[in-house]
Amino acid sequence: MHKVLARQQLSPNVTRLDLLAPRIAQIRRPGQFVIVVRAEDSERIPLTIADADPAAGSIALVIQAVGKSTRELVTLQPGDSVQSIAGPLGHPTELIDSGRALCIGGGVGTAVVHPIAQGLHQRGVRVTSVIGGRSRDWVIFENELRRLGEVIVCTDDGSHGRKGFVTDAAKEILTAGGVNIVYAVGPVPMMRAVANLTRPFGVRTIVSLNPVMIDGTGMCGGCRVSVGDQTRFACVDGPEFDGHQVNFEELMDRLSTYREFEQQSAALADEPAHVCQIGQPARGTTP
Repeated sequence: MHKVLARQQLSPNVTRLDLLAPRIAQIRRPGQFVIVVRAEDSERIPLTIADADPAAGSIALVIQAVGKSTRELVTLQPGDSVQSIAGPLGHPTELIDSGRALCIGGGVGTAVVHPIAQGLHQRGVRVTSVIGGRSRDWVIFENELRRLGEVIVCTDDGSHGRKGFVTDAAKEILTAGGVNIVYAVGPVPMMRAVANLTRPFGVRTIVSLNPVMIDGTGMCGGCRVSVGDQTRFACVDGPEFDGHQVNFEELMDRLSTYREFEQQSAALADEPAHVCQIGQPARGTTP
């Protein structure tokens, strides 16, 4: 059992849980994730490790409540426990050792960008983060990222930062030059837009395909994706890939595979079905 040490509401449907997992906290690296099982009969949920405190033995998980299982998970309070946490899983992020990195986060993906920016900052890389949300209340991890470098916030309504999409701000930065690599995490349409944006600039772009992961073992095939001319599985071969090689059209189709099952599960639980999930554009994150 892993005890919940702290709970924080980051936005209207995004919650941070800090859980006791000392061995994972000691060895996790940027880009890696864990599989969380709330109770014996609960679904396996893959979640990226957003932060860790080795001294306290804790890891931070950021959860978007979009379906039955994630809605149940975010109801946990300090003192409650989850049955199991397996990890760290997945390949760590490939971090550059010098130069300038542009980190782009959309919605809950900003929490996944955070450990990447941490790792880059520790290596002495100049980090610029561009993060988006539909309004001030939907922007997360801004303060944490400001400790690691420059942060540009984009919101749909202009209530915080600048009005517009993250791709607008990213284009200005890329046009000015000096960016050695781009890391983008967020809704699949946003990551596709970023990859299309960076391609003409010839800037390497890494995207995280954690939104398509299901069981985290590669056995279900739900996270199968075409990267270049090869078939890959996000959970065991990734979750990060070269954004210029990912077949985003195929990936978008795959995201709708389980929509009917999600609706049925939500209906059985007498809850409204929130089926847009990460497969749909988050406001403030794509053109």
